Formats: sequence, structure tokens, C-alpha cells
Amino acid sequence: MNQPFFNINSKIVELSEKAIALCAPSFSKIEEITEYNQLKVLKAFADNRVSERHFAASTGYGYGDEGRETLDAVFAQCMGAPDAIIRHNFVCGTQALTVALFGMLRPGDAFLSVTGMPYDTLRGVIGITGEGQGSLKDFGIEYRQLDLLPDGKVDIDAMPPAMDSKVKMVYIQRSRGYTLRPSLSVSEITEIAHRAKQINPDVIVMVDNCYGEFVEKLEPVACGADIMAGSLIKNPGGGIAPTGGYICGRSDLVELCSYRLTTPGTGREVGCSLGHNRELFMGLYNAPHVTGEALKTAVFASALFELLGFEVTPRCDQPRADIIQAIMLRDEPNLIAFCQGVQRGAPVDSFVIPEPWDMPGYDSKVIMAAGAFTLGSSIELSADAPLREPYAVWMQGGLNFNSGKMGITLAAQTMLEKGLI
Repeated sequence: MNQPFFNINSKIVELSEKAIALCAPSFSKIEEITEYNQLKVLKAFADNRVSERHFAASTGYGYGDEGRETLDAVFAQCMGAPDAIIRHNFVCGTQALTVALFGMLRPGDAFLSVTGMPYDTLRGVIGITGEGQGSLKDFGIEYRQLDLLPDGKVDIDAMPPAMDSKVKMVYIQRSRGYTLRPSLSVSEITEIAHRAKQINPDVIVMVDNCYGEFVEKLEPVACGADIMAGSLIKNPGGGIAPTGGYICGRSDLVELCSYRLTTPGTGREVGCSLGHNRELFMGLYNAPHVTGEALKTAVFASALFELLGFEVTPRCDQPRADIIQAIMLRDEPNLIAFCQGVQRGAPVDSFVIPEPWDMPGYDSKVIMAAGAFTLGSSIELSADAPLREPYAVWMQGGLNFNSGKMGITLAAQTMLEKGLI
């Protein structure tokens, strides 16, 4: 690490160089997947004849917005899906998931989460937390859950007795959320989807695909899932999309979701783009490369902090199904110092010192390091964690590996300066 810009202790420099050597095989695999996905996206742009006219703004009702419609087609092809809606007016990934759930489920239906308890912010949507806020529970939609096996895998053998005639949907969360269970690969999701269809061919298999886009060569909707949703300030926005989300999959289901996004009867035919099409197209075009850079940053973090004596998951040489890296930091001071160090390596707000706070939607104080060009963007280097056992931090993102590597290095440097390592 020969650079004159940041004062890094020689111990951290030496360990960083060792970590890079350990990362080489994983980096090679990431680069292969990145190239495949980048060319897949390029072909989708070419096949759909993307042109300057598709970047024009529409206002009002947005009737006949050719850019909006072409972006849907490009995104669907990239994901291997029959159809998609990708919109700037999804305020977050949780809203995209909510629109999908309310779009497809009806009073009296049940849906089954086979990946245990969903991510914190979805619990209010389901009705696990909160009362009288318009949750699925308030509308008479039943939530069921299969707990994961001790190794963090889905209990596929428990699916048949749990899937009676009321279960309209099997719900899969691809990423680990604030847990230490392994994220699900596309092949594992495919196995779950095939089992669900064996039990009930009409059941809808839905995937929360947040953090997983472009990590592998194929996406869940190309391999057995019926529909999936996610956020544009994560992988598929490429660090350029300023906001937004997507839903893609079976055309009939996407259509139902569009009626919940706007109104029954109008669906996807309305919704002006307000000049955001260019950013969404550019973000999608850059997404495979940026996702690869984020994966390299995660692999490096895994290698460095394992060398420092911390438990990590996944390890640097293990396959990855999303961009998230978890590091068990053992106690609150380590956790806080790590996040403060990551913040020091941010291009925006590097002077800010993160502190734990009570964040809406979470049941304990949370600390977040996120010096991003887009507020809350998870494809830009960030680290966050609830202050609770096992004091693990979940970090993700990195628009380019060189800066991401320095952010992780500064996390270690900050811990060293505080006498923690």
C-alpha cells in the first residue's frame, strides 16, 4: 500500500498486503462474473435500441413515456424475466416489496416465509410490529414462518405441512439481513422454488432480491421464482440512480403489482419520469461493474479482519450470494470504532463521527457509517449494525475497489488507534 495520502500504521499495511494475496482467487472469479453480466446488460441495451430520445422527461400523467417503457424492457431482459417495472418513485426497497405483497395477496390469503423472520423494516408491513397502520395483518392476510435449520439453511422438508390451501405465496429473503445465516445462492432459491411448485403448482414464489443483483450470472426469476423486487440505491442502480426500485417477473403478476403502485385500471400506463430516465439507464448500465467492485471490497474486508483475529462470514474464499460482509467485532467499542473508521474513508461527510441512535423501524439502537453521494445508498461503502449481541457489523458497497479498500483499512486503523487491536 504505497500511498502518501492516509497515515496507516505499518502493522495494518502489512496485514493489508497479506489480505490482498489471499483475495486473488476470489477476485478472479468476481471479474469473470462481472464481465458476463456487463455484456448481458450491454446486449439488452442494444436489443432494445436505447436512444437519446429515451432520456427525455415526461410530466403529468406520463402517458406514452417511451423511455419508461423501454427501461422496463431492458431491465426485464437483464434479469431474465418476462416483465418488469422500474420506477424512480419507489422510495426504497421496502416499498417495492410492499407494493408487490399488497398487489398479489388478498384478504383471506396466507403467505409463508421460508427464510425465518424477515428484515426489520418489513415487519411493520406484515403486521408483526405496529397496530392499525394498514399492514397486511390489518387487511386479513395471514403471515406464516418456517424457522431456519441450525446451519442457517431453509428447512425444505418442513414446507409440505406448512403449505395448506390458504398459502398463496412462498416468500424468500435472499440476503441475510441483520442475521448471521448464509445468504441464499440462486441455485438454493431454485431448489426452494421447485419444491414449492411440487407441493402447489399455483403458489407464487417471491424473492426479496435486495443486495443480490448481478452477484451471480443468473437471477432468481430466471431460475424458478415467479417474481422479485429490490432497490435502485443498492446493486442495480450502479451508484448513479438517486432513488427508486423495481419489481420483475411473470407478466400477470407484474401487472397486478402495477395496480397497487398507481391505481387499479391505470397501472403502469401512468407515472411521469420527470427526467430521471437517464440516471436510471446509466445506473443499470454501470451496475455489473459497481457490484463487482463492492464484492471485491467485501472479500478484502473478510480477509483483513480474519487476519486481525475476528470471525467473519462469509470468509474471503467462500462463494457469495450478495454484497454483504458480516464481521463479528465482539463488543460495542469495536463496533463503534469500526464504523467510525469506515466513515473516515468516505468521499462525503468523512469528517462526521457516527454515533448509535434510535432509528425508525429497528428495535435497538443502530450505528451507521455512510458517507455517500446518495443518502442511504447501500451500493456505496457503508457499515451498519444494531448495538446488540453478537456485536456484528454488516458492511457493503464500494463504488470502486481502491477507495473501498481504503475505507476498510481505515476501519482497522481507527480500532488500532483506540487500542482495540
